[in-house]
Amino acid sequence: MGFRKVGVVGLGTMGAGIAEVLARGGVETVGVEINDAALERGRGNIEASTGRAVKRGRLSEEAQAEILGRVVFSTDFAALSDCDLVIEAVPERIDLKEKVFAELDKVCGPDAVLATNTSSLSVTEIAAATTRPDSIVGVHFFNPAPVMKLVEVIGTERSRPEFVSAVTELVRDLGKTPVTIGDRAGFVANRLLFGYLGPAARLLESGEAGKEDIDASMTAIGLPMGPLTLMDLIGLDTCLEVLEAIHRDSGEARHEPAALLRSLVAEGALGRKTGRGFYTYEKVGSGSVVNAVEGKASAEVSERLYGPYLQDAAEMVRSGYCDADSADAAMTLGCGFPVGPITELRNRGQWEQ
Repeated sequence: MGFRKVGVVGLGTMGAGIAEVLARGGVETVGVEINDAALERGRGNIEASTGRAVKRGRLSEEAQAEILGRVVFSTDFAALSDCDLVIEAVPERIDLKEKVFAELDKVCGPDAVLATNTSSLSVTEIAAATTRPDSIVGVHFFNPAPVMKLVEVIGTERSRPEFVSAVTELVRDLGKTPVTIGDRAGFVANRLLFGYLGPAARLLESGEAGKEDIDASMTAIGLPMGPLTLMDLIGLDTCLEVLEAIHRDSGEARHEPAALLRSLVAEGALGRKTGRGFYTYEKVGSGSVVNAVEGKASAEVSERLYGPYLQDAAEMVRSGYCDADSADAAMTLGCGFPVGPITELRNRGQWEQ
């Protein structure tokens, strides 16, 4: 089955990016927001993103006009009534997503596929807000959607296989790399990434290593950014939400968010977007750290954090949740790691499958 018209609910940075990807791929797209102000921000997000591509010579003005012409903007859920596929991209709150899906259940046709862009919540739980759980799939794009190649496609135990296949094919047609998996908190990329980020915060909390040393230890082995710097970039509130979702699912102590992380979030120190998180920044949104100190790399620290991450990936593949190529693609294409975990295990002589 092909998708003739696709809706996107929520046009923040992520939703607008998804709408842009669809429109760039020649798909008629409907973008829906909660009110006129949010709708105009969403329109502005798409115009700004495609405008940057024009300035860089990657897109002609004519092509930009065609892309924008494929997107219809509305504050009315009824505008989604004739869509074959609707992708929800509202903030990562289960109550909000359930509310959206209950509304989609009312307005969308009986054969429509309803998808959630959740990065860590249970697709099965979200689907329970509808009368058609077999029509619900997960389609997790990574930010920024126009640039990032990885998309996780999630089928629940009740999702119709042909719907999962159709969404996977759409993702491929859009020029992305799909990883198709089952429903599990954090899926592949965030399950592995936060199984590494969470312990980094706990290590800092323990006082056994300073933040600069923890970050330096990880960049020294080739990672593009230290874990605490990365958490500040993601947003500590988002990190807390993802860790809580994974911890609820796994029940493992190492997935429990550090008390330090909870206290920073409670204080409103959410990372770069507030000017303070694990680090203090020169201004809101800046990546420049006040009184920056060069950290000292430690092989002991890097292995303490990286070793368990590699074993998590090995367990994920051995359990049959995903294959080795998918684990590697998730971390290289989705998280920017220079090498995938299974490839790294092979390089170390620790993988024989």
